[in-house]
Amino acid sequence: MPKYLDEKPIILWKIPLGSNGLGGIAATTECVIVSERGVADTMDVFRCISAKDGKEIWAYRHPAPGPLDYGSSPRATPIITEKYAYLFGAWGHLHCVELETGLSVWQLDVREEFQVKDKLAWGMCGTPLLVQNKLILAVGAPDASLVALDPETGKLLWKTPGEQASYGSFIAGILGGKMQIVGHDANSLGGWDIESGKRLWKLKPEKEGDYNVPTPIIYEDKLLVTTENNGTRLYGFDPAGVIHPIPIADCKELAPETHTPVVIGHYVYGVWNRMFCLDLKSGLKVAWSHEDDAFIGHANIIADQERLLITTSDGEVVLIEANADACKVVGRMRVFDDEKSLYSHPALVGNRLYMRSSNSLVALELPRTPSDK
Repeated sequence: MPKYLDEKPIILWKIPLGSNGLGGIAATTECVIVSERGVADTMDVFRCISAKDGKEIWAYRHPAPGPLDYGSSPRATPIITEKYAYLFGAWGHLHCVELETGLSVWQLDVREEFQVKDKLAWGMCGTPLLVQNKLILAVGAPDASLVALDPETGKLLWKTPGEQASYGSFIAGILGGKMQIVGHDANSLGGWDIESGKRLWKLKPEKEGDYNVPTPIIYEDKLLVTTENNGTRLYGFDPAGVIHPIPIADCKELAPETHTPVVIGHYVYGVWNRMFCLDLKSGLKVAWSHEDDAFIGHANIIADQERLLITTSDGEVVLIEANADACKVVGRMRVFDDEKSLYSHPALVGNRLYMRSSNSLVALELPRTPSDK
């Protein structure tokens, strides 16, 4: 993470994109994968770009209908492994391709395979979860609310009944001594056994109607959850790995619709019309909040133990210190002009920051820290 930002962005390369996109950017030291739509808006397009010079390595295209609210581009962030890339479109088309060539290894029409009948206005949004050699996917079918696939073949390992899918992504971790998958369906928060898919617990929030977009966060042996109608809450677990229904602490002021906060030490940093710092040790009390035009809309945060790099919905990058006393902005730069409603999560690899506008992908060089050299 840099200690400061240059006044003007240092752009290493910039390439045009055929459409706006919502899906996050995935990157390694060698390549960058970004999603978009074809010219006629009838197919998903995933492009693998050389991190070195911005040249296209391969492009993977697949027919997918439209339209959806906020456009029909993929919402999920691609997953990159040593051998493969996993690509997931908003219409439920899941692809495993060779990372080096982009050639198809296997593909699955999730909605057709599992007879998904819901009509998600925003499409299938959650990024698949790769854990313990299983590819976990929130499908949302009555007899396949959650499924596990073999990542090598796409073969079904298990499925579990339940409710329609939410718009968020799942995580995995140990809670109450139990390794489990955690995330939202359309109406509730839940935990599932990784080996069998059995649902371990279910928690409905006090207020209904959350979109359930922000990703839950494991803090020590507890779970931090934030949504727009119920605010930010911290939950404990019993020894069997089942959640306690009454939160240990909560904060109604930080209630983002789409943004996922971060935890540094015992402080939560998040954006909802302003920048917030909440103290986990004092019952999620607001340590400080900071008004800034940059934080009025959606924002994405990448953090280490010292600083937070925030990309905003209008194309600005803001660097702040992880400071519990006050919001200390140590740098900011505008990358894109005249942009609005940029949702795509950036990727940071070393001192390279990859961001997308409504019609381009850029590679930025950030100031190096001693650990980067």
